[in-house]
Amino acid sequence: MTATLIDGTALSKTLRADVGDRARAMSGAGRQPGLAVILVGDDPASAVYVRNKVKACAEHGLHSVLENYPASLTQTELLARVAALNTDACIHGLLVQMPLPPHIDAQAVIAAIDPRKDVDGFSVHSAGQLMTGLPGLRPATPYGCMKLIESTGMAIKGKHAVVIGRSNTVGKPMALLLLQANATVTVCHSATPDLGQHTRQADIVVAAVGRRNTLTADMVKPGAVVIDVGMNRNDQGKLCGDVDFDGVREVAGWITPVPGGVGPMTITMLLVNTLQAALHAAS
Repeated sequence: MTATLIDGTALSKTLRADVGDRARAMSGAGRQPGLAVILVGDDPASAVYVRNKVKACAEHGLHSVLENYPASLTQTELLARVAALNTDACIHGLLVQMPLPPHIDAQAVIAAIDPRKDVDGFSVHSAGQLMTGLPGLRPATPYGCMKLIESTGMAIKGKHAVVIGRSNTVGKPMALLLLQANATVTVCHSATPDLGQHTRQADIVVAAVGRRNTLTADMVKPGAVVIDVGMNRNDQGKLCGDVDFDGVREVAGWITPVPGGVGPMTITMLLVNTLQAALHAAS
């Protein structure tokens, strides 16, 4: 068996086209969705990611604002900008790019964002909505992973899903989204003994631990859906995920590549969240 590739780039294009159509319709009614991004410091990876977010907004009919500040910006100054954007009626989504300089309390900044504009879905309020099953803005990467799983046509209900990783940004919300879809979920992490014992039972595996070759072919149930959230470099400097792709693709039923799998979906779901926030504000 050779796994079917789950093409995140193609799915992303389809979803973005829908966002563009809906955003342009809102703009025609005088309610253009707007996203504001704050970047503090000069981290190269963050700068590229932010540029891609702003570019995606421009290409799909969303208004965007990018505020770029030096690493010397104080926490007080940053919180003041967040407060101002919270009250800006043209801004429906607001995110502060992580990581922040060490002198700024990231949790305090996230907590200051109006929950109705928390398109990253990182706040305690957003996490609480997800935990309790209330509608709200979901973290973009796990949200995108759910769309990738759904695109395979496999019914999630009743399936056993294993999430490798317990971060607040991916692992935990991923597990909760799968639970909402009526999967039976096991969460594994760096302290889990015999990881393969769990993954070999899984119909769905989401690898989000940040370590290459965490999941190998002998750890995968034949026909499983494998979603690789990892972003690492191999010994040759080539981009790779947490999954031993060449080995696992010969066992799994479906698998996401790296790059071209989860990556394109993260910004896409950010656009979806911004549109959702704009629709909610207009209702």
